Order: sequence, then structure tokens, then C-alpha cells
Amino acid sequence: MLEKCKSAKERWGGVSGIIDGWLEERQMLISLFVHLPEHHINEELNSKIQGFCEVLMDYLSSGHFEVYEQLLREGSDFADGSLEEGQELLPKIQVSTDIALDFNDDFSNLLDPTVQQIREFSEHLSKLGEALEERFKLEDQMIAVLHTSHREVVAG
Repeated sequence: MLEKCKSAKERWGGVSGIIDGWLEERQMLISLFVHLPEHHINEELNSKIQGFCEVLMDYLSSGHFEVYEQLLREGSDFADGSLEEGQELLPKIQVSTDIALDFNDDFSNLLDPTVQQIREFSEHLSKLGEALEERFKLEDQMIAVLHTSHREVVAG
């Protein structure tokens, strides 16, 4: 039992660091999102949108290709039903991924925008904000189900 806990601690000790870094990236993403509408419609806006989209794509990639994989692996190792619960969240998270990818495709390069593009940008930004809010809730659930619930066992 002690060896199993020691092995788990060695294996999952780094997960908290990965999650912490990822949540810091989330804070940066939220800050950029909140301040995006404050910029004037000129080259500065395009630059700010590009920066936001880069952070958005990095955040999505980190989640899908690093954090979720680690969390699901942890849930699998504990074999307590958390893996299945975590896997049920993935399709729900994917909805916001699709919205974010569409936003990036449509607006990551908005040089010399028309009034129509600005209107569409505003509508899509609002839709993206709602999707990200839901995503963050689901990701927090995933962390709670697959990592936080095992923290004491791993730390032991």
C-alpha cells in the first residue's frame, strides 16, 4: 500500500504543476478577452485579436493534449469510476473548442475590417465568451473529479 502511494506521488506530483500553469494561462486568456472590446478599430485591434487568438489556441492545445490526458490517466490509475465521469465531460468541452476554433479561423486576421465584419466579430466574441465560461466550469469539474479527489491519496 505504501509503495503504491509512493509510486502515485512520484507519478502525479507533476500534475499539479501542469494544472497550475494551465490555470495561469486561463487567467491570461480571460484578461485578454475582457479587454479586447476596449481597442479602437485599427491595426492595433488586429494585433490584439491575433495575440488573443494565439493565447486561445495555446490554451485549447494545452488542455486537449496535455492536461486532459494527464487527468484521464490519473483517473484510470485509481479505477474508482472517476475516469468514466471525466470522459463524459469531454464532448461537452468539445462544443466550446469548436466555437473557439471557428472564432480563430474567422477573426485571427482582421485587417481593414468592414462594418459587417465588426458586427460579426462582436456577435462571435459574445458567443465565444459564453462558450468559454461554460468550458471553464466543465474543466473545473474535470479537475475536481480526476485530480482533486485523489490529491490526498497521491500526497500520502
